[in-house]
Amino acid sequence: MYTDKILECKDCGESFVFTAGEQEFYAQKGFDSMPSRCKKCREQRRAESHGRSKRVMYEIVCARCGKVESIPFEPSHDKAVYCNECYKAVTARQRS
Repeated sequence: MYTDKILECKDCGESFVFTAGEQEFYAQKGFDSMPSRCKKCREQRRAESHGRSKRVMYEIVCARCGKVESIPFEPSHDKAVYCNECYKAVTARQRS
């Protein structure tokens, strides 16, 4: 019923095969359109959208113990910043 189709990736321009099995899978899932990216570009796009490839880390010195650590947000200079261990200790003490 389905036959392999050769498609062109809209990102890299390379040709890739949309196999009969993949077409059947798409039909079963109710997908209306064919893929527009090759497997490599789909995986790269997925990784970028999940923040795995371009996350900026900031190096800090813990205000409590002096340990150097990286954090995923830019620290404010008017507030104390803690390493992971000290942050847990400080927030646990505030809750009790």
